[in-house]
Amino acid sequence: MRFNHALPLLVLLAACATPADQYPSLALRDAERATGTLQAAPAEPYVPPPTPPATLGRLAQLAAQGESANQAFLKALPETRSAVAAARGVAPGGEAWARAQVALAGLGAARGEAMIALADLDRIYVDAAVNGEALEPIAAARDSLAGQVEQQDAVITELGAALR
Repeated sequence: MRFNHALPLLVLLAACATPADQYPSLALRDAERATGTLQAAPAEPYVPPPTPPATLGRLAQLAAQGESANQAFLKALPETRSAVAAARGVAPGGEAWARAQVALAGLGAARGEAMIALADLDRIYVDAAVNGEALEPIAAARDSLAGQVEQQDAVITELGAALR
């Protein structure tokens, strides 16, 4: 009975004892060696299709929206600066401090309008990139508006820090 259990193990053990010289070599054969060289074809530069007129119209509309938001921001800025100056040194919760906070929120609202236009420009940029369209006009409008938003952020941060 024990021999019946050991017999399959002996057969499997015998399979492991095969001499190593009976296996084929894994070295490269002459037929597998590469001979000759291939030259890559010169790549033709990609020329994207022009930006569609509808997209150009939307760019102009968003640029105007961003400029309008920037003008509203610049119009509210002097009043906000004077409100913040009046609130310097005043404890939070005072009337001057509250007026300054409201004026600062008005600047934030104007900046928010510019951010909406910037988000739409970002979406148009991504869509154009995915579709392989020309990105230059979109990038120019986007970069211009992004610069305005950065300046607005810096002003709001500066004025907010003055209230603390």
